[in-house]
Amino acid sequence: MKHLWHILRLIWRKQPGALLRGTALAVTVLVAGVALLGLSGWFITAAGAAGLAGAGIAFNVFQPSAAVRLLALARTAARYGERLLTHDATLKSLTDIRVGLLRGVLNLPFDRLSRLRGAETLNRLVADVDALDGIALRLFIPAVSALILYLGAYGTLAWLTDPLLAGWIMSSFTLGVGYVLFWTARHAMAPSRRAEKALQAYRIRLIDLLRARDDLLVYGRLPDQSSAVAAAETRMRENLNATDRLERRAGLLLALTTTLSGGIALWLGAALAARGEITPALAALGFFATLALAETVVPLRRGLADIGRILDAARRVTGLLPDDGAPAAPAIAPAQPAGAASLTFEQVRFGHSGAVRQVLEGFDMEIAPGEIVALTGASGSGKSTVLALAARLVRPDAGRILLDGQPIETLDHPLLRAHVTYLPQRSTLLGNSFFDVLALADPALTEPDAEAVLEAVSLSETVAARGGLRSRLKENGAGLSGGEQRRLALARALLRRPGLLLLDEPTEGLDRPTAAAVLNGIRHVLPNATILTASHRRVEKDWAQRLVRMP
Repeated sequence: MKHLWHILRLIWRKQPGALLRGTALAVTVLVAGVALLGLSGWFITAAGAAGLAGAGIAFNVFQPSAAVRLLALARTAARYGERLLTHDATLKSLTDIRVGLLRGVLNLPFDRLSRLRGAETLNRLVADVDALDGIALRLFIPAVSALILYLGAYGTLAWLTDPLLAGWIMSSFTLGVGYVLFWTARHAMAPSRRAEKALQAYRIRLIDLLRARDDLLVYGRLPDQSSAVAAAETRMRENLNATDRLERRAGLLLALTTTLSGGIALWLGAALAARGEITPALAALGFFATLALAETVVPLRRGLADIGRILDAARRVTGLLPDDGAPAAPAIAPAQPAGAASLTFEQVRFGHSGAVRQVLEGFDMEIAPGEIVALTGASGSGKSTVLALAARLVRPDAGRILLDGQPIETLDHPLLRAHVTYLPQRSTLLGNSFFDVLALADPALTEPDAEAVLEAVSLSETVAARGGLRSRLKENGAGLSGGEQRRLALARALLRRPGLLLLDEPTEGLDRPTAAAVLNGIRHVLPNATILTASHRRVEKDWAQRLVRMP
């Protein structure tokens, strides 16, 4: 429950005024609804009693009927205002939470972040934030509004009718409703969690099918994946139906509670009227007010039917949100030429969590400013790990890493990113065009500079054949070959103009002449930069000035 309270505090803290006014309107809606039905019952009963007594001609029908119309209009207007205020405020708060959540994901350790699947993670985050609106809209605000109404209704009914009647109505209704809501929350926990997991599994499999349909068709696996999507949809519908059945059972129990409470209230009211302690019209008012109280639990019933989903979402989001007062994600410094940087590793030790063998043990290396060094060795020897350590994506277990003689962990983030650029083996191409992809590295990029860097990586002819810099690209460069995607990501890295460039197998997928041209183009764009590569190809080793063999 602490996660629910944490999210609720965040939502309320970001939009306190609007949510407070919305809660007041929610109370107004409930009060108007109870008053409307109670007054209508009193009016009909009083008018009938006056007619039976032969005093109907003297009965004032205008004031009660006017009050009924006023309450109906007030309830409608308050309902509209309440929905407008609470939904708008909640969605604005969730927008801020979503930004903080994405910032929290970006601040995850590199080894954990690298294991995330893009589609799965994005769907998980979207679904979790969507679930959080129920905390305020279907749990807290309805519960607070109902509690205020019950207290006010008891006092009003005790004043207008009889304390015994008012006490029965409120005690029977609140106890009965409380038990049903507790039962709903207890039994809905597991089904709502399964329903949410099934929904996510269906979405992920459907996205995988749509994104990989060409490969699935080529390898003859499209029918299998389609069957997997259909099976996931079936499980999703079964679990959603189970949740809906539970909610309907809760609705039936609430209806029985209302019927029992209202029936005995009618009997008590009739007994009190027979003894002359209250009028028949007031007895009817108590009965109809009891029926109107059932409206207070409709949103709570829906919210508690989803309680498992909401609790899980709150727990995951709370775990990813930065702590209160945490600094915002550091900005990336603008691209600008940086002086060549020296890089030093001193007795560095590093091992992955849970691994038996250390990846690096007592590793030493020194690279002079402007030098090109290639790391060589078998797969798993630690080449990529050295690059990640130099980029400060992971931290060593022991030893020191120095950039221009300064410990790398002491450099602030903008300064580090202004001097160091890292191109991993897998890169994401963000943007609707070639120019947009490149402009991510330098927002002030001009078309001549973009064309120059594309020429350096032997990609200018490819771009021209596809319609030029402004031609549209598919998601993540789909439609380009692996080598073309790799060179476009390399061109973007070069636009950062770093003093230290870290490259992980930069010419993978290229033939030797193209690879040699690209490597020469890198040096042409960055004539003075220090370059460290993880290499296994002969062309990259020949290009380097020095080789460092990994054990």
